[in-house]
Amino acid sequence: MTVLSAQRIMVTGGDGFLGKFVVKKLMDRDCTVFVPTIDKYNLLEMDSVKRAFTDARPDVVIHLAAKVGGIGITREKPAESFYENIMMGLQTMEQARLASVKKFLALGSVCAYPKNIPVPSKEEYLWDGYPEETNAPYGLAKKMLLVQAQAYRQQYGFNAIYLLPVNLYGPGDNFNPQSSHVIPALIKKCCDAIDNGDSSIVVWGSGKPTREFLYVEDASEAIVLATEKYDKPDPVNLGSGFEISISELVNLITRLTGFRGKLAWDSSKPDGQPRRKFDTSRAEKEFGFKAKTSFEEGLKKTIDWYKKTRSIR
Repeated sequence: MTVLSAQRIMVTGGDGFLGKFVVKKLMDRDCTVFVPTIDKYNLLEMDSVKRAFTDARPDVVIHLAAKVGGIGITREKPAESFYENIMMGLQTMEQARLASVKKFLALGSVCAYPKNIPVPSKEEYLWDGYPEETNAPYGLAKKMLLVQAQAYRQQYGFNAIYLLPVNLYGPGDNFNPQSSHVIPALIKKCCDAIDNGDSSIVVWGSGKPTREFLYVEDASEAIVLATEKYDKPDPVNLGSGFEISISELVNLITRLTGFRGKLAWDSSKPDGQPRRKFDTSRAEKEFGFKAKTSFEEGLKKTIDWYKKTRSIR
């Protein structure tokens, strides 16, 4: 067990969507937190990564930095997605080892899982096939963090742990239509349509695939709990235990935003993974994590945040 109080903790990606919530929770636990922002520390460059460790002198590293996006951006820039994610992870973990960091938490992705596996998906299924094609380069780059963590533990005795979150959402999410995930993309489409008086919105795919979503504040609590209490090599799923189809999700978001127009499904766009839902029993057993925020409550908070902040951005 890692006592976090008074520890020096470096959080890569600490100024991002998830990272801001993690940093706040660490500060609440009286930690000294160092965030290597991209304007000062480029984690793609080894010299810059070394400098971050020299400046931070961390006891613990929580590696959240990633190049992320929805299906559109992962299809458009698969090489960048693969290269940047794998290089950030490789170099940050290597420097953490050389700096004798006590603990390293690596954040993976649901995209690391194979395309066709039983649902709810257990951690044991992680190597039972190839990821869904539209996000495979990203998913495989993130999965290499697990390989590295386990190899470093085996050879060096390095305490590295690996978590696999489902899709996150919440206040502060990325609402850029070029790179956003499904929930912020749909919220923005509905709100824009209401503002513009549009009678319909276009939605990607068939609406048949299912997804599981985890509210960002719940995810940040899981990360901090795992940093405190989990010290094993096995990967751990983070999820909410709630599965919803894309068509049901669209109907829910249109209702909560107040959009009353028609839906035009663009079947020429990819559906992505057919179905996603995690078995989350390991997280509850190993470090006592269970999601607290209901999906509708989380969506309401996200929509309220977007409506309040978009006018001043």
